[in-house]
Amino acid sequence: MKRLILVLCVLAGPLLAVQPDEMLDDPELEARAREISSGLRCLVCRNESIDDSNAELAGDLRVLVRERLLAGDSNEEVVDYIVDRYGEYVLLKPRAGGSNLVLWLAGPAMLLLGAGIGFVFVRRRSTATQEAEATLTDEEQARLREIMEE
Repeated sequence: MKRLILVLCVLAGPLLAVQPDEMLDDPELEARAREISSGLRCLVCRNESIDDSNAELAGDLRVLVRERLLAGDSNEEVVDYIVDRYGEYVLLKPRAGGSNLVLWLAGPAMLLLGAGIGFVFVRRRSTATQEAEATLTDEEQARLREIMEE
């Protein structure tokens, strides 16, 4: 019974984030506000959207989103307004352009660089082994065969 209550409380947490006084009367505008706020990061809770957060700042951002929608802004204009005010960190999914492009491309570039270095290392190692065997004298090769047979 205690587990059931705990599970219900955990599941009900995000439902309580958007307060009834924040909601818009127009269901279409409210749906747009929910869509926008689900993509914005709560600056207090870090990896939680402002739609799911109970933090005071998240509530202020939800109200700001709704005010901008009531002013007639498009979804992109609302997001741009908030990003201009708080920086790109407020986006849960950062844009893949500008200076962020370096971060988006760094992972695959490092993977390719590591694969290239590994390939060169393995290639040189096999070549070095063949060269070392070719430079052995007859005595050394005989001794090597003895050791290998034991």
